[in-house]
Amino acid sequence: MRRIAEGCEESFGELYDRYGSRMHRYFYRMLGRNTHRADDFTQELFLKLIEKRALYDPGRRFSTWLYTVAGNMVKNEYRRISRIPESPQFRESFSENFSEELDNELFEQQLNQALDTLDEVQRQCFVLRYQQELSIREIAEIIDCPEGTVKSRLFYTLKKLAGKLRAFAGALV
Repeated sequence: MRRIAEGCEESFGELYDRYGSRMHRYFYRMLGRNTHRADDFTQELFLKLIEKRALYDPGRRFSTWLYTVAGNMVKNEYRRISRIPESPQFRESFSENFSEELDNELFEQQLNQALDTLDEVQRQCFVLRYQQELSIREIAEIIDCPEGTVKSRLFYTLKKLAGKLRAFAGALV
């Protein structure tokens, strides 16, 4: 990021190569598993990196800052969506590629359905921890809360998911 701030264009390509697919997966999972929306949000995120490069604090880990920006984008989208009156056309566009991109395995389908029932904070904690493989500390920084709160949220999220996925308990052993 420091090199980008200094105008080094090659550094942007390197950041995109390192984080582009990770951020795409994050947006894909957080925004209704829609590839087109994930593409748009990933592109917008990296444009924000260029436009707001002066806001990066070199004292923080870049990945934490990046996920914080991405998380704020998702929150803003949830707010925007909550103000739109629901209609069949909206639901169709929000989940346009829902089934197209799902893994063929039944467990993956059930997990995704269970994730959809979680509230925004629970889903974000789960995705950051178990699908993006971030540490508790990084998640706490991203969502701006104590590590103990993150652990508690993950505990209750896993408990809720375990209840919904109980049918797979024997199959996973």
